[in-house]
Formats: sequence, structure tokens, C-alpha cells
Amino acid sequence: MRKAFAITSNVERFVGAMENLLRRDSGVPGMALLYGDPGLGKTRTSIWWALKNDGVFIRTKKVMTARWLLEEIVAELGEAPMFRTADLFRQIEDKLMERPRTIIVDEIDYFDARMIETLRDIHDVSGAPVVLIGMGQAEKKLMRYKHLFDRLSEIIRFSDLTLKDIATIGDQLCEVALTEDAISFIYSDTTRFRKLIVWLYRAEMFANANGREKVTSADLEKVKR
Repeated sequence: MRKAFAITSNVERFVGAMENLLRRDSGVPGMALLYGDPGLGKTRTSIWWALKNDGVFIRTKKVMTARWLLEEIVAELGEAPMFRTADLFRQIEDKLMERPRTIIVDEIDYFDARMIETLRDIHDVSGAPVVLIGMGQAEKKLMRYKHLFDRLSEIIRFSDLTLKDIATIGDQLCEVALTEDAISFIYSDTTRFRKLIVWLYRAEMFANANGREKVTSADLEKVKR
């Protein structure tokens, strides 16, 4: 598999939304929501964007508290977390005012009201863009927090991959050519990025084992499990 990042229609929408956040006019809220079902590439896309744009990526955990979240953000901003919660918050505010960066927080489905409001406060005091990433019901869940939901100037929903997306990803990542019928075969089985990668891996393994330069749907049928 080639070490590259495939640009799909989902990725293009996300990049466009992030550009809007960074170029927004004064007074326009700078929070965003990226949501969708598992396996569509939300986390991979956000990490890729953060690395390219000096963003801060935080992956939350089910047992995380608001204080733990603050400690993680402080550490990602390059500071040693202080003891008091108030000091942690001030550390984040000072670092973001000194060097504005986008905060991206994954797995917000684990969040309680305290954590949600903490991120809103970080955005309000620093002006830094804050991007929340959640599963398919994340938008409905956040509607309960009106003060936060009103600050979501960008809402991006990742949808299933299209046939064109699968062809694009195969062309950019797979080290063996896929025929049109092979692409259609994969599309009939999955529209999720995670499982698509498994199919590309199987195609490469089959091609290497059989000395093929191209893989067809009939070939993929042989390695279907």
C-alpha cells in the first residue's frame, strides 16, 4: 500500500469547512462539528489536516473528565500541565493567545455537559477554532446544548464512499491496478473507508502471489472471506 493520503469527496468538504473557519470574519463563531458513522475516515482525515496545519488533535477516552481533557490539551500545546484546574485553563488560554491553533477533539460521544461547556469556554476566551468529532447521532446530541450548538458555524457529515471515491482511493493507494469491474465489486461490498483498505490489501496480496499487474472482480471473488 502506498503511504499517501487519499482525497475523497468527504475530505474535500472537510477541507473547505476548515478554510471557512480559519478565514471567518470577526464575530463569526469558530466551532465546527464533523460527524458520521464509523469507518468513514473522520479520525484519519482530521489527523492529516492537523499535521498539515499545526492543529492540536485530542483523542478522548470514555473515562475522561473535564480536568483530564484540559491536561491533554495543555500537553499537546507543549506545556507541562499545572495542578489546579483554573491554572490548566489559563495555560490553554495563554498559549492559544500567544500562538493561535485549531483544537480538534475526537470521540465527543463520550462527553458529558461539563466537558462540552469546557470546550465552548476555551473557544470563547481564546477565539481559537474548536472542531468536535462524533458518531452518526452527534449532531442531535449537541442540539441539547444550545449555547454550544449556536457556535457551530460549520457542520460536516461524512457519508458513504461513492463509486468515484473508491476508484480514486484505489488509484492513489493501491500498488496494483484495479479494473472497472473490480472497483464495482468492492463498491457492492462496502462504502466504508476502513473495509476498503482491507480490499486493497487483498488485491495487492493476490497480485503479488500470482504475478498480476491488474486485479479483476473474478480475482477478488477468490479472496473474498
